[in-house]
Amino acid sequence: MIVKSLAQANQHLKEKADKIKLVLTDVDGVLTDTGVYYSSDGELIKRFSIRDGMGVERLREMLSIETGIITGENSGSVKKRAEKLKIETLFLGAKDKLAAFNQIMFDHKLQPEEIAFIGDDANDFDIIGKAGLSASPSDALEFIKEKVDYVCSVRGGNGAFREFAELIISLRSLR
Repeated sequence: MIVKSLAQANQHLKEKADKIKLVLTDVDGVLTDTGVYYSSDGELIKRFSIRDGMGVERLREMLSIETGIITGENSGSVKKRAEKLKIETLFLGAKDKLAAFNQIMFDHKLQPEEIAFIGDDANDFDIIGKAGLSASPSDALEFIKEKVDYVCSVRGGNGAFREFAELIISLRSLR
């Protein structure tokens, strides 16, 4: 009985993953561990996982799926990270993330079911409800984990985006 339920769950996720054309991510709590170093001049540095960067590249190279970032922060380090990873869809300082999501849909001529999203906190809630496939890191807020399609086994900043990318890659390769 468990195997049947697991198979049904995987089939449901596969159907969602097969439609994905763009993967969007939050930054703080997903690409970072929510920590940031500040000085009197403001933000100094954020720590990003190199594995997440490989997830961006693998989605692009293996499936021709691009990645975008929606963050409420206006961070120079996020802009630099996006440039390094050749991420062109970048919304910095997005206080209304759902409006940014809707703008991305319009700009890319996509439907909600063609977009995957990974987020971890209250300001990601509305997008999680609208995206075709959703995920969160293992340390996301509980009400976020209850709403997403997939909860990663790792914490934000420690490869959660990569795990989500690999999930999409593996689901798309299932027959």
